[in-house]
Amino acid sequence: MEMATSAAAAAGEGTSGGGAVPEAGGPEIAFFDVETSVPQRAGQGYALLEFGAILVCPRRLVVVGSYATLVRPGDLGVVSAASVRCNGITRDAVAAAPAFRDVADAVYSVLHGRVWAGHNIVRFDSARIREAFAEIGRPPPEPKGMIDTLPLLTQKFGRRAGDMKMASLANYFGLGRQSHRSLDDVRMNLEVLKYCATVLFLEASLPGVLTVENLVERAITRSQANGAASPEVPKPVARSSPDSSKRQRTISRVDNAIQAGGNQQSIDPATNKEPIELISNIEEMTLGSGIQIDASSSGFSGFLEPDDVSTESIQISVPSSYRLTRKTSIKHKGSPIQLCCAGLRIQFGVSTKFLDSAGRPKLNILVDIPENLSKILEFCDGIAQKSSQDSGSTSEWRPLIKKYGYVNRPTVRLHIPTIVSGEAATYGTDIYQKEASGNIQKLVFSKVDVAELDSWFVRGNTVDAFFSLELYDYEQNAGIRLVAKKLVVQSK
Repeated sequence: MEMATSAAAAAGEGTSGGGAVPEAGGPEIAFFDVETSVPQRAGQGYALLEFGAILVCPRRLVVVGSYATLVRPGDLGVVSAASVRCNGITRDAVAAAPAFRDVADAVYSVLHGRVWAGHNIVRFDSARIREAFAEIGRPPPEPKGMIDTLPLLTQKFGRRAGDMKMASLANYFGLGRQSHRSLDDVRMNLEVLKYCATVLFLEASLPGVLTVENLVERAITRSQANGAASPEVPKPVARSSPDSSKRQRTISRVDNAIQAGGNQQSIDPATNKEPIELISNIEEMTLGSGIQIDASSSGFSGFLEPDDVSTESIQISVPSSYRLTRKTSIKHKGSPIQLCCAGLRIQFGVSTKFLDSAGRPKLNILVDIPENLSKILEFCDGIAQKSSQDSGSTSEWRPLIKKYGYVNRPTVRLHIPTIVSGEAATYGTDIYQKEASGNIQKLVFSKVDVAELDSWFVRGNTVDAFFSLELYDYEQNAGIRLVAKKLVVQSK
Protein backbone atom coordinates (compact mmCIF):
# COMPACT_ATOMS: atom_id res chain seq x y z
CA MET A 1 0.00 0.00 0.00
CA GLU A 2 1.32 3.44 -0.90
CA MET A 3 -0.05 6.57 0.65
CA ALA A 4 1.65 9.95 0.81
CA THR A 5 0.95 13.61 1.31
CA SER A 6 2.32 16.97 0.25
CA ALA A 7 1.81 20.63 1.07
CA ALA A 8 -0.56 20.90 -1.85
CA ALA A 9 -2.51 17.94 -0.62
CA ALA A 10 -2.90 19.60 2.76
CA ALA A 11 -5.04 22.24 1.13
CA GLY A 12 -7.75 19.78 0.39
CA GLU A 13 -7.10 16.33 -0.98
CA GLY A 14 -5.05 14.91 1.87
CA THR A 15 -3.13 12.53 -0.40
CA SER A 16 -0.90 12.88 -3.39
CA GLY A 17 1.15 10.83 -5.80
CA GLY A 18 -1.80 8.69 -6.81
CA GLY A 19 -2.00 7.05 -3.38
CA ALA A 20 -5.24 6.11 -1.68
CA VAL A 21 -6.37 6.39 1.91
CA PRO A 22 -6.24 2.88 3.40
CA GLU A 23 -9.27 1.01 4.59
CA ALA A 24 -10.02 1.03 8.29
CA GLY A 25 -8.98 -1.84 10.51
CA GLY A 26 -5.57 -2.64 9.06
CA PRO A 27 -2.71 -4.28 11.01
CA GLU A 28 -0.51 -1.15 10.92
CA ILE A 29 0.16 1.05 13.93
CA ALA A 30 -1.17 4.57 13.33
CA PHE A 31 1.25 7.12 14.78
CA PHE A 32 -0.57 10.46 14.66
CA ASP A 33 -0.47 14.03 15.88
CA VAL A 34 -2.83 17.00 15.77
CA GLU A 35 -2.15 20.73 15.82
CA THR A 36 -4.78 23.02 17.30
CA SER A 37 -5.52 26.63 18.09
CA VAL A 38 -4.52 28.01 21.49
CA PRO A 39 -7.54 28.90 23.67
CA GLN A 40 -7.54 32.61 24.48
CA ARG A 41 -10.19 32.73 27.20
CA ALA A 42 -11.77 30.54 29.83
CA GLY A 43 -14.20 28.04 28.39
CA GLN A 44 -12.89 28.32 24.84
CA GLY A 45 -12.04 24.94 23.37
CA TYR A 46 -9.40 23.82 20.91
CA ALA A 47 -9.98 24.07 17.16
CA LEU A 48 -8.37 21.39 15.01
CA LEU A 49 -5.96 22.96 12.49
CA GLU A 50 -3.95 19.99 11.23
CA PHE A 51 -3.98 16.20 11.34
CA GLY A 52 -1.06 13.99 10.37
CA ALA A 53 -0.52 10.24 10.61
CA ILE A 54 2.08 7.68 9.60
CA LEU A 55 1.23 3.99 9.34
CA VAL A 56 3.99 1.68 10.53
CA CYS A 57 4.44 -2.05 10.15
CA PRO A 58 4.56 -3.38 13.74
CA ARG A 59 7.00 -6.18 12.84
CA ARG A 60 9.65 -4.14 11.05
CA LEU A 61 8.88 -0.54 12.11
CA VAL A 62 8.97 0.58 8.49
CA VAL A 63 6.66 3.28 7.20
CA VAL A 64 4.01 1.93 4.86
CA GLY A 65 1.95 5.08 4.37
CA SER A 66 1.23 8.60 5.57
CA TYR A 67 -1.58 11.11 5.50
CA ALA A 68 -1.78 14.78 6.48
CA THR A 69 -4.15 17.66 5.95
CA LEU A 70 -4.73 21.16 7.21
CA VAL A 71 -8.23 21.80 8.56
CA ARG A 72 -10.21 25.02 8.25
CA PRO A 73 -11.88 25.91 11.55
CA GLY A 74 -15.43 27.23 11.57
CA ASP A 75 -14.16 30.55 12.88
CA LEU A 76 -10.84 31.74 11.45
CA GLY A 77 -10.60 34.14 14.37
CA VAL A 78 -9.45 31.29 16.63
CA VAL A 79 -6.11 31.34 14.79
CA SER A 80 -4.65 33.97 17.10
CA ALA A 81 -1.13 35.32 17.32
CA ALA A 82 -0.47 32.96 20.22
CA SER A 83 -1.63 30.06 18.08
CA VAL A 84 0.69 31.04 15.23
CA ARG A 85 3.62 31.33 17.65
CA CYS A 86 2.88 27.81 18.84
CA ASN A 87 2.79 25.94 15.52
CA GLY A 88 3.29 28.45 12.70
CA ILE A 89 -0.10 27.72 11.12
CA THR A 90 -1.59 31.03 9.97
CA ARG A 91 -5.12 32.04 9.01
CA ASP A 92 -4.10 32.27 5.37
CA ALA A 93 -2.75 28.72 5.52
CA VAL A 94 -6.04 27.23 6.70
CA ALA A 95 -8.40 29.60 4.86
CA ALA A 96 -8.30 27.45 1.73
CA ALA A 97 -8.11 24.13 3.58
CA PRO A 98 -11.06 21.74 3.80
CA ALA A 99 -13.39 21.78 6.78
CA PHE A 100 -13.11 18.77 9.05
CA ARG A 101 -16.40 17.43 7.70
CA ASP A 102 -14.74 17.08 4.30
CA VAL A 103 -11.77 15.05 5.55
CA ALA A 104 -13.54 13.13 8.30
CA ASP A 105 -13.87 9.99 6.15
CA ALA A 106 -10.12 9.91 5.51
CA VAL A 107 -9.23 10.51 9.16
CA TYR A 108 -11.68 7.80 10.20
CA SER A 109 -10.20 5.30 7.73
CA VAL A 110 -6.64 6.01 8.91
CA LEU A 111 -7.46 5.58 12.61
CA HIS A 112 -10.42 3.26 13.07
CA GLY A 113 -9.64 -0.29 14.12
CA ARG A 114 -5.88 0.26 14.33
CA VAL A 115 -3.50 0.60 17.25
CA TRP A 116 -3.05 4.30 17.94
CA ALA A 117 0.36 5.67 18.93
CA GLY A 118 1.71 9.12 19.73
CA HIS A 119 3.18 11.36 22.40
CA ASN A 120 0.61 12.36 25.04
CA ILE A 121 -2.23 11.16 22.80
CA VAL A 122 -4.31 9.79 25.67
CA ARG A 123 -4.80 13.19 27.26
CA PHE A 124 -4.63 15.48 24.24
CA ASP A 125 -4.67 14.23 20.64
CA SER A 126 -7.29 11.51 21.09
CA ALA A 127 -9.57 13.93 22.91
CA ARG A 128 -9.31 16.46 20.07
CA ILE A 129 -10.20 13.80 17.49
CA ARG A 130 -13.30 12.80 19.45
CA GLU A 131 -14.33 16.45 19.82
CA ALA A 132 -13.95 17.06 16.08
CA PHE A 133 -16.20 14.12 15.20
CA ALA A 134 -18.73 15.12 17.87
CA GLU A 135 -18.98 18.61 16.34
CA ILE A 136 -20.12 17.16 13.00
CA GLY A 137 -22.45 14.66 14.64
CA ARG A 138 -20.53 11.53 13.69
CA PRO A 139 -19.24 8.68 15.87
CA PRO A 140 -15.47 8.88 16.25
CA PRO A 141 -12.98 6.22 15.15
CA GLU A 142 -12.09 3.68 17.81
CA PRO A 143 -8.65 2.14 18.37
CA LYS A 144 -8.05 -1.51 19.11
CA GLY A 145 -5.15 -0.52 21.34
CA MET A 146 -3.19 2.56 22.34
CA ILE A 147 0.49 3.37 22.87
CA ASP A 148 1.16 6.69 24.56
CA THR A 149 4.91 7.22 24.31
CA LEU A 150 5.01 9.97 26.97
CA PRO A 151 4.24 7.77 30.01
CA LEU A 152 5.74 4.71 28.31
CA LEU A 153 9.18 6.30 27.80
CA THR A 154 9.04 8.02 31.19
CA GLN A 155 8.56 4.61 32.80
CA LYS A 156 10.98 2.58 30.69
CA PHE A 157 13.66 5.14 29.85
CA GLY A 158 13.49 7.23 33.02
CA ARG A 159 13.48 11.01 33.17
CA ARG A 160 16.83 11.34 31.44
CA ALA A 161 15.40 14.09 29.24
CA GLY A 162 13.81 16.11 32.04
CA ASP A 163 10.08 16.54 31.49
CA MET A 164 10.19 13.94 28.66
CA LYS A 165 8.22 16.12 26.28
CA MET A 166 8.96 15.62 22.61
CA ALA A 167 11.07 18.79 22.37
CA SER A 168 13.17 17.69 25.36
CA LEU A 169 13.66 14.18 23.98
CA ALA A 170 14.63 15.54 20.56
CA ASN A 171 17.16 17.85 22.19
CA TYR A 172 18.52 14.99 24.31
CA PHE A 173 19.21 12.87 21.22
CA GLY A 174 20.36 15.80 19.06
CA LEU A 175 17.48 15.47 16.61
CA GLY A 176 16.92 19.21 16.19
CA ARG A 177 14.04 21.45 17.20
CA GLN A 178 10.47 20.27 17.26
CA SER A 179 8.52 21.99 14.47
CA HIS A 180 5.05 21.50 15.99
CA ARG A 181 3.68 20.41 12.63
CA SER A 182 1.77 17.15 12.61
CA LEU A 183 3.69 14.98 10.17
CA ASP A 184 7.11 16.29 11.25
CA ASP A 185 6.27 15.63 14.90
CA VAL A 186 5.14 12.09 14.10
CA ARG A 187 8.43 11.40 12.30
CA MET A 188 10.33 12.80 15.28
CA ASN A 189 8.27 10.62 17.63
CA LEU A 190 9.28 7.53 15.67
CA GLU A 191 12.96 8.51 15.74
CA VAL A 192 12.87 9.18 19.48
CA LEU A 193 11.22 5.81 20.10
CA LYS A 194 13.91 4.02 18.08
CA TYR A 195 16.72 5.87 19.88
CA CYS A 196 15.29 5.06 23.31
CA ALA A 197 14.82 1.40 22.40
CA THR A 198 18.39 1.17 21.10
CA VAL A 199 19.88 2.68 24.27
CA LEU A 200 17.84 0.35 26.50
CA PHE A 201 18.86 -2.65 24.36
CA LEU A 202 22.55 -1.78 24.66
CA GLU A 203 22.32 -1.22 28.41
CA ALA A 204 20.50 -4.54 28.85
CA SER A 205 23.18 -6.30 26.76
CA LEU A 206 26.06 -5.03 28.95
CA PRO A 207 24.43 -4.18 32.28
CA GLY A 208 27.74 -4.09 34.13
CA VAL A 209 29.35 -1.68 31.69
CA LEU A 210 26.78 0.55 29.99
CA THR A 211 25.04 1.90 33.07
CA VAL A 212 24.54 5.56 33.78
CA GLU A 213 26.20 5.13 37.16
CA ASN A 214 29.42 3.74 35.69
CA LEU A 215 29.54 6.30 32.91
CA VAL A 216 29.04 9.16 35.35
CA GLU A 217 31.63 7.87 37.82
CA ARG A 218 34.16 7.59 34.99
CA ALA A 219 33.33 11.10 33.83
CA ILE A 220 33.82 12.43 37.37
CA THR A 221 37.16 10.65 37.65
CA ARG A 222 38.34 12.09 34.33
CA SER A 223 37.05 15.52 35.32
CA GLN A 224 38.85 15.53 38.65
CA ALA A 225 42.05 14.28 37.02
CA ASN A 226 41.94 17.05 34.44
CA GLY A 227 40.90 19.77 36.86
CA ALA A 228 37.75 20.40 34.82
CA ALA A 229 34.24 21.09 35.97
CA SER A 230 32.06 18.20 37.08
CA PRO A 231 29.61 16.80 34.56
CA GLU A 232 25.98 17.65 34.27
CA VAL A 233 23.57 15.75 36.48
CA PRO A 234 23.13 12.25 35.07
CA LYS A 235 19.84 11.35 33.48
CA PRO A 236 18.25 8.72 35.71
CA VAL A 237 17.56 5.26 34.37
CA ALA A 238 14.27 3.46 34.67
CA ARG A 239 15.11 -0.20 35.18
CA SER A 240 12.52 -2.81 34.38
CA SER A 241 12.25 -6.23 35.94
CA PRO A 242 14.16 -8.87 33.96
CA ASP A 243 11.00 -10.93 34.05
CA SER A 244 9.16 -9.69 30.98
CA SER A 245 5.89 -11.06 32.31
CA LYS A 246 5.98 -8.42 35.04
CA ARG A 247 6.48 -5.49 32.68
CA GLN A 248 3.63 -3.17 31.84
CA ARG A 249 2.22 -3.90 28.40
CA THR A 250 3.14 -1.36 25.77
CA ILE A 251 0.00 -2.06 23.76
CA SER A 252 -3.12 -2.12 25.87
CA ARG A 253 -6.84 -2.29 25.49
CA VAL A 254 -8.41 1.16 25.21
CA ASP A 255 -9.97 1.06 28.65
CA ASN A 256 -6.57 0.26 30.16
CA ALA A 257 -4.48 2.69 28.10
CA ILE A 258 -1.31 3.96 29.72
CA GLN A 259 -2.04 7.29 31.37
CA ALA A 260 0.42 10.13 31.78
CA GLY A 261 1.28 11.26 35.27
CA GLY A 262 0.85 7.86 36.93
CA ASN A 263 3.02 6.47 39.67
CA GLN A 264 6.35 6.11 37.95
CA GLN A 265 9.74 5.64 39.50
CA SER A 266 13.11 6.50 38.08
CA ILE A 267 16.41 5.61 39.66
CA ASP A 268 19.15 8.05 40.46
CA PRO A 269 22.63 6.56 40.11
CA ALA A 270 23.50 8.12 43.44
CA THR A 271 20.93 5.89 45.18
CA ASN A 272 21.14 2.80 42.97
CA LYS A 273 23.00 0.95 45.71
CA GLU A 274 22.50 -1.50 48.55
CA PRO A 275 19.54 -0.96 50.94
CA ILE A 276 21.84 -0.02 53.83
CA GLU A 277 23.32 2.92 51.90
CA LEU A 278 19.85 3.90 50.71
CA ILE A 279 18.68 4.05 54.33
CA SER A 280 21.74 6.17 55.12
CA ASN A 281 20.74 8.63 52.38
CA ILE A 282 17.23 8.86 53.79
CA GLU A 283 18.64 9.54 57.26
CA GLU A 284 20.84 12.32 55.85
CA MET A 285 17.80 13.91 54.27
CA THR A 286 15.85 13.73 57.52
CA LEU A 287 18.66 15.23 59.56
CA GLY A 288 19.28 17.97 57.00
CA SER A 289 15.68 19.12 57.05
CA GLY A 290 15.81 19.77 60.78
CA ILE A 291 18.76 22.19 60.78
CA GLN A 292 17.85 25.79 61.54
CA ILE A 293 19.31 29.00 60.10
CA ASP A 294 19.36 32.30 61.92
CA ALA A 295 18.97 34.53 58.87
CA SER A 296 19.00 37.81 60.77
CA SER A 297 22.31 37.13 62.53
CA SER A 298 23.90 36.03 59.27
CA GLY A 299 23.45 39.42 57.70
CA PHE A 300 20.81 38.08 55.33
CA SER A 301 17.58 39.22 56.92
CA GLY A 302 14.33 38.84 55.02
CA PHE A 303 15.00 35.23 54.03
CA LEU A 304 12.34 32.84 55.28
CA GLU A 305 12.72 29.23 56.31
CA PRO A 306 10.18 26.87 54.74
CA ASP A 307 8.27 26.38 57.99
CA ASP A 308 7.77 30.16 58.23
CA VAL A 309 6.01 30.30 54.86
CA SER A 310 2.25 29.96 54.43
CA THR A 311 1.09 29.02 50.94
CA GLU A 312 -2.12 30.96 51.60
CA SER A 313 -0.01 34.14 51.73
CA ILE A 314 1.79 33.51 48.43
CA GLN A 315 0.68 35.51 45.40
CA ILE A 316 2.11 36.23 41.98
CA SER A 317 2.33 39.66 40.39
CA VAL A 318 2.49 39.71 36.57
CA PRO A 319 3.00 42.87 34.45
CA SER A 320 0.60 43.75 31.66
CA SER A 321 2.69 42.04 28.95
CA TYR A 322 1.93 38.38 28.33
CA ARG A 323 5.48 37.18 29.04
CA LEU A 324 6.99 36.53 32.43
CA THR A 325 9.81 39.00 33.04
CA ARG A 326 12.08 40.08 35.87
CA LYS A 327 9.29 42.47 36.84
CA THR A 328 7.11 39.47 37.57
CA SER A 329 7.46 38.49 41.21
CA ILE A 330 6.21 35.87 43.61
CA LYS A 331 5.33 37.52 46.90
CA HIS A 332 4.72 36.33 50.43
CA LYS A 333 2.60 38.71 52.51
CA GLY A 334 3.29 41.48 50.02
CA SER A 335 7.08 41.12 49.82
CA PRO A 336 9.12 39.23 47.20
CA ILE A 337 9.66 35.76 48.60
CA GLN A 338 13.23 34.83 49.55
CA LEU A 339 14.03 31.50 51.15
CA CYS A 340 16.80 29.91 53.15
CA CYS A 341 17.45 26.30 54.02
CA ALA A 342 20.36 24.56 55.73
CA GLY A 343 22.08 21.26 55.11
CA LEU A 344 21.21 20.80 51.43
CA ARG A 345 23.24 17.88 50.11
CA ILE A 346 25.10 18.53 46.86
CA GLN A 347 24.31 15.96 44.20
CA PHE A 348 26.44 17.48 41.44
CA GLY A 349 28.85 20.37 41.41
CA VAL A 350 29.12 23.32 39.09
CA SER A 351 27.47 22.82 35.72
CA THR A 352 28.39 24.96 32.72
CA LYS A 353 26.11 23.26 30.21
CA PHE A 354 23.76 26.18 29.67
CA LEU A 355 24.76 29.55 28.19
CA ASP A 356 23.27 33.02 28.55
CA SER A 357 22.45 35.39 25.68
CA ALA A 358 26.08 36.57 25.62
CA GLY A 359 27.44 33.04 25.34
CA ARG A 360 28.73 32.90 28.93
CA PRO A 361 28.15 29.72 30.98
CA LYS A 362 25.25 29.78 33.42
CA LEU A 363 26.65 28.30 36.61
CA ASN A 364 24.48 26.12 38.84
CA ILE A 365 24.68 23.26 41.30
CA LEU A 366 22.19 20.46 41.92
CA VAL A 367 21.09 19.89 45.53
CA ASP A 368 18.61 17.75 47.43
CA ILE A 369 15.84 19.61 49.24
CA PRO A 370 13.68 18.57 52.22
CA GLU A 371 9.97 17.95 51.91
CA ASN A 372 8.89 21.21 53.57
CA LEU A 373 10.89 23.27 51.05
CA SER A 374 9.69 21.07 48.20
CA LYS A 375 6.05 21.80 49.03
CA ILE A 376 6.65 25.57 49.02
CA LEU A 377 8.52 25.49 45.70
CA GLU A 378 5.93 23.19 44.08
CA PHE A 379 3.20 25.62 45.08
CA CYS A 380 5.12 28.58 43.64
CA ASP A 381 5.84 26.63 40.45
CA GLY A 382 2.15 25.77 40.07
CA ILE A 383 0.80 29.30 40.41
CA ALA A 384 3.54 30.70 38.16
CA GLN A 385 2.81 28.15 35.44
CA LYS A 386 -0.92 28.88 35.59
CA SER A 387 -0.26 32.61 35.44
CA SER A 388 1.97 32.08 32.40
CA GLN A 389 -0.71 30.08 30.62
CA ASP A 390 -3.49 32.52 31.56
CA SER A 391 -1.47 35.42 30.18
CA GLY A 392 -1.24 33.71 26.78
CA SER A 393 2.40 32.64 26.77
CA THR A 394 3.05 29.65 24.48
CA SER A 395 6.46 28.91 25.99
CA GLU A 396 7.17 25.43 27.31
CA TRP A 397 7.13 25.41 31.11
CA ARG A 398 10.24 23.95 32.73
CA PRO A 399 9.39 22.29 36.08
CA LEU A 400 11.38 23.67 38.98
CA ILE A 401 11.72 20.40 40.91
CA LYS A 402 13.01 17.08 39.62
CA LYS A 403 12.48 13.88 41.60
CA TYR A 404 14.94 11.02 41.45
CA GLY A 405 15.67 7.74 43.17
CA TYR A 406 13.74 5.01 44.92
CA VAL A 407 12.36 7.54 47.39
CA ASN A 408 11.57 10.17 44.73
CA ARG A 409 14.05 12.54 46.32
CA PRO A 410 13.29 16.13 45.20
CA THR A 411 16.20 18.14 43.78
CA VAL A 412 16.61 21.68 42.43
CA ARG A 413 19.27 23.75 40.71
CA LEU A 414 20.75 26.73 42.55
CA HIS A 415 22.06 29.27 40.08
CA ILE A 416 25.26 31.21 40.78
CA PRO A 417 25.09 34.41 38.73
CA THR A 418 28.16 36.21 37.40
CA ILE A 419 28.61 39.97 37.29
CA VAL A 420 30.61 41.32 34.33
CA SER A 421 32.31 44.68 34.47
CA GLY A 422 34.46 45.43 31.44
CA GLU A 423 36.96 42.59 31.10
CA ALA A 424 36.48 41.40 34.68
CA ALA A 425 33.81 39.01 35.96
CA THR A 426 32.93 38.10 39.54
CA TYR A 427 30.35 35.91 41.23
CA GLY A 428 27.02 37.44 42.13
CA THR A 429 26.73 35.01 45.05
CA ASP A 430 28.50 35.43 48.39
CA ILE A 431 30.23 32.11 49.07
CA TYR A 432 31.40 31.03 52.52
CA GLN A 433 33.08 28.03 54.11
CA LYS A 434 31.83 26.52 57.36
CA GLU A 435 34.72 24.90 59.23
CA ALA A 436 34.40 21.83 61.46
CA SER A 437 34.67 24.12 64.49
CA GLY A 438 31.60 26.01 63.33
CA ASN A 439 33.49 29.13 62.26
CA ILE A 440 32.38 30.64 58.97
CA GLN A 441 34.72 32.53 56.68
CA LYS A 442 34.06 34.17 53.33
CA LEU A 443 35.83 32.75 50.31
CA VAL A 444 37.50 35.37 48.12
CA PHE A 445 37.72 34.74 44.39
CA SER A 446 39.76 37.13 42.28
CA LYS A 447 38.04 36.02 39.10
CA VAL A 448 35.49 33.57 37.75
CA ASP A 449 37.27 30.23 37.69
CA VAL A 450 34.88 27.30 37.30
CA ALA A 451 37.50 24.69 38.19
CA GLU A 452 38.34 26.50 41.44
CA LEU A 453 34.68 27.00 42.27
CA ASP A 454 33.89 23.37 41.55
CA SER A 455 36.52 22.23 44.05
CA TRP A 456 34.26 23.56 46.81
CA PHE A 457 30.95 22.23 45.55
CA VAL A 458 31.80 18.55 45.73
CA ARG A 459 29.19 15.83 45.66
CA GLY A 460 28.30 14.83 49.21
CA ASN A 461 29.13 18.23 50.75
CA THR A 462 26.27 20.24 52.18
CA VAL A 463 25.36 23.89 51.75
CA ASP A 464 23.26 26.39 53.65
CA ALA A 465 21.49 28.27 50.90
CA PHE A 466 19.89 31.73 50.76
CA PHE A 467 18.11 32.28 47.45
CA SER A 468 15.45 34.25 45.61
CA LEU A 469 12.90 33.12 43.01
CA GLU A 470 13.30 34.66 39.56
CA LEU A 471 10.79 34.04 36.75
CA TYR A 472 11.81 33.90 33.10
CA ASP A 473 10.21 33.48 29.68
CA TYR A 474 12.91 33.26 27.03
CA GLU A 475 13.10 31.57 23.60
CA GLN A 476 9.92 29.55 24.14
CA ASN A 477 11.04 28.31 27.56
CA ALA A 478 9.58 29.57 30.82
CA GLY A 479 9.90 28.72 34.50
CA ILE A 480 11.36 29.72 37.86
CA ARG A 481 15.09 30.09 38.46
CA LEU A 482 16.48 29.85 42.00
CA VAL A 483 19.18 32.51 42.27
CA ALA A 484 21.65 31.93 45.12
CA LYS A 485 22.43 35.08 47.11
CA LYS A 486 24.58 33.29 49.68
CA LEU A 487 25.95 29.76 49.93
CA VAL A 488 27.72 28.37 52.98
CA VAL A 489 29.66 25.19 52.11
CA GLN A 490 30.40 22.52 54.68
CA SER A 491 32.75 19.71 53.63
CA LYS A 492 32.18 16.08 54.54
